[in-house]
Order: sequence, then C-alpha cells, then structure tokens
Amino acid sequence: MIGQLRGTIVDKQPPRLVIDVGGVGYELEAPMSTFFSLSGTEGEVTLLTQMVVRDDAMLLYGFSSRDERRLFRELIKISGVGAKLALTVLSGMSVVDFVATIEADDAARLTGLPGVGKKTAARLLVEMRDKLSGSDLAPAMAGNSPNGAQTLAGGAVADARHALVALGYKPVEAERLMKGIDTTGMDSESLIREALKRAVR
Repeated sequence: MIGQLRGTIVDKQPPRLVIDVGGVGYELEAPMSTFFSLSGTEGEVTLLTQMVVRDDAMLLYGFSSRDERRLFRELIKISGVGAKLALTVLSGMSVVDFVATIEADDAARLTGLPGVGKKTAARLLVEMRDKLSGSDLAPAMAGNSPNGAQTLAGGAVADARHALVALGYKPVEAERLMKGIDTTGMDSESLIREALKRAVR
C-alpha cells in the first residue's frame, strides 16, 4: 500500500498529475481541491495517497490533506459511489461544505454535482449522516478548506473545459458552466474553481 508520495510535479492535467519520486513517475488522480492547493507550487510536494485496486487496473489517488483522503475513503465505501464520483464530490465542494451539506440534509446541492442523481444523493445523506454521527469525522474535517494561488498559463480555457469533462460533465454542460466567466488573467485551475461554484449554486 502506498500511503504518501514526496516528489516533484512533472505533469499536471486535471484530474491527473504525475509526480517524479527518485526518477519514477507516479500517475495519480486528484480532486480539484488538491489542484487548487498545489497552484503555483514549485519544488518538492507531498501528497497523501489512496490505492484502489480494480479487476482491470490499480489506480492511485492523491490528496493534499488527511481530511480529503478520509472523506474519499468513506465515500467509496458507499454502494454506488465509486472513486470517480468521490473525486467529483471532493472537486465540487470542500470537506467542510460537504459536512455542512449532509448536516443540512441538502439533497439539491448534491444533485448539482455531475453523476449524482436523486437516489445517490439520498444514499449519501443517509449513510454519511450515520458515519458523521457519534464519530470524530466531522470535527476532524471542520478545519480544512482548499485554497491556492493563481498563476497564468496558456490555453487555460481549453484546459478548464477538458478538466470539467474529465470530472464527469458533458461537453455541453462544461461549455455552459464556462460561459460568461471573465477569463482575463485567470489560469485553468481558477477557471475550473469558478465553473464548479456555478455548478452547485
């Protein structure tokens, strides 16, 4: 089991990134909250990881905080919620916001995320409420929210659209979320952040 990686980012195409660790490139998928925290980061970075073994692949997921990884682990235990959907949830809202959404029984906010229908939202509300109740999960999560610096990059709009599609949005939906955003001086991660905010309003 690989629990942590420390190395240099050599490629970053949301939701995938590659970290060079002693000459070996590890490919990971990460939620956008983790990408936001890595914006503008140079040199060595450390990410907590979770390996998911499937019949056809072994996949590695990276997280900037223990709370993100902890929530990811709880989400993938729920029937019908795979790793891809768990990443979508973490990309669409911070851990703090997710806990607040569960506590508020806000199904509408959950269904605003791609791939989360009414049945899945109801399952998340019931099962995650049980996990949060009487445990240290919610208090431990309550201190973290993603943040990150903004840097300029070429092709930011195209990269942002590509990332939204990779996160589960249909191309038409991605285009709709991007429409009207003032892209002046914004990098792809900032554009994705703004689009995701629109998605859950």
